[in-house]
Amino acid sequence: MECISVFDMLKIGIGPSSSHTLGPWRAAERWIKELKVAKKFDSVESINVDLYGSLSLTGKGHATDYAVLLGLSGADPERIPVDSIDTIIDAIKKTNTIVFNNETTLPFDVNTNIIFNRKFLPYHANALTFTAVINGRNYKSTFYSIGGGFVVKEERSNHKKNFEIKCSFPYPIEKGTELLKFCTDLNKSISEVVLENEKSIRSETAINDELKRIWDTMLECMYTGCHTEGSLPGGLNVRRRAYDMHQSLKGDTPYSNPVEWIYAIRNTEVKFRQILKWVSCFALAVNEVNASLGRVVTAPTNGSAGVIPAVLMYYLVIENHDGNFEDIKRFLLVAGEIGSIFKKGATISAAMGGCQAEIGVSSAMAAGALCELSGGSPEQVLVAAEIAMEHHLGLTCDPIGGLVQIPCIERNAMGAIKAINACELALDTDPNNVKVPLDKVVDTMWETAKDMHTKYKETSEGGLAVRVNMADC
Repeated sequence: MECISVFDMLKIGIGPSSSHTLGPWRAAERWIKELKVAKKFDSVESINVDLYGSLSLTGKGHATDYAVLLGLSGADPERIPVDSIDTIIDAIKKTNTIVFNNETTLPFDVNTNIIFNRKFLPYHANALTFTAVINGRNYKSTFYSIGGGFVVKEERSNHKKNFEIKCSFPYPIEKGTELLKFCTDLNKSISEVVLENEKSIRSETAINDELKRIWDTMLECMYTGCHTEGSLPGGLNVRRRAYDMHQSLKGDTPYSNPVEWIYAIRNTEVKFRQILKWVSCFALAVNEVNASLGRVVTAPTNGSAGVIPAVLMYYLVIENHDGNFEDIKRFLLVAGEIGSIFKKGATISAAMGGCQAEIGVSSAMAAGALCELSGGSPEQVLVAAEIAMEHHLGLTCDPIGGLVQIPCIERNAMGAIKAINACELALDTDPNNVKVPLDKVVDTMWETAKDMHTKYKETSEGGLAVRVNMADC
C-alpha cells in the first residue's frame, strides 16, 4: 500500500502553483541528481527543457519557466530568500548563461532553451522533458508533476500515484473506512492514529519541529499578506484586498510580529458578520502572497494554500482563545491524512481534476481537522470532510491569463467558509444516518474528474479564462 506522510501533503515552497511551480522545480532537482548518479553531470555541454500540456498552456502565468530555471540553478524552494528570485532570473536572461546546480556555467537562452509545446503527453497533463547534450548526443528524461509538488517519472504507468513514497506504517490507510476501523480498534482519535504512523518514520520531537515550521510558515504568510499593499504581478493588475480588509478589522491592540498578532486579534471585539470577513481575510492574504511568488505551504496545493491556515487561524482567534501548539498539531495531522485519502483515491491536481481537486480537497481537509478540534468523533470528522467535498464536486479550473489569481484567490475564501459550515453540520449529524460516506465522494470526485472536459482543467482554454479579456482587466 502507498504510504503518504503528512509532510508529503504539507510542503513548504514558492508560489504560485505546486504542480506548475514547485513540481517542475523539484523535477529539475531530481534530473540533476540523476545526472550525478550516472556520472554524466560534469560532461554536460548544454541543456534544454520541453514543457507539455497544462505546463505549457498556463506555464507563463504559473511561472513554470522561472521554477525550472531556479531548479536548474540549484536553489532550494524551501529556503531560497524570496527577494533573490528576480536577481537569479535576471542574471540568466542578461548573460544567456545558467550556473547549472550552482556549479558549472552553461549557455542558456530562455527564449530558445525552454520550449512550450501545446500537445499533451500520455501519462499526465503536466509533463516536462529535460535534455542534456553530452559529447554531441542527447540524453532525455521526462517527469510528470502530478499535483501538490509530487513528481513521478515517465515509466510509472499509474499517473495517479507516486510510488516513490514507500514506508511501513503500522496502520496503513487508503480509505476512510480503514481509518475509522483503526480509530475504533485502538480507541484513538484520528490525529492519534496519524501520529503513530508518523512516529514510525521520525521521532515525535522531529514531528513537532516540522509541524511548527509548517505552521510558522503559514502564519508568516498570512501576516505578510495582511500587511502588504499594492497590486499583484502578472498583468491582470489585481489589487491586493487582504490589506484593506485587515485594516478595517484589526482594532487598536498593538503588535510587532505574527505571534503578537494572534493575541491582538483575540483582543479585538469581533462581531458576528466580521467572523466571515476575518476568515476571508486570512485566506485572501495567503493566496495573494502565493500569487506574488511568495513562500507558502501546499495544503494540499499552492493554489489552495489559503484554506487550511485560514480555518486554523479562525479556530485560534475566534473559537478557542486558549488554543495552543497541541491544537495546531492535531489539526495538521488530521488535515494531512484526509488529503492523502483524496490523493490515493482520486487526484489533487487541477490539471487532472479541475479545481475540485484543489479547493475541494483543501476544504475537506480543513473541515475534518476543525471537526476534531471541535469535539467531533472520528466518524463526524469524515462526515465533515465529505460534506465539504460534496459541494465542490465538478468545480472547474479556468484561471484568467493562466495566473493563480482570478478566480483562484477568492475560491480560497469560499473554500474556508464552506469548511467551517461543513464542520458545524457534521457536529449536528448522526453518522449512522449519513447517506454518502467519504469513500463514495472520493470515488465520485475521480469519476467526475475523468468526465470533465480538458479545457476546464487548468488550460485557460475555457470558462472565465476565455470570457474575460486580460486587456480589459
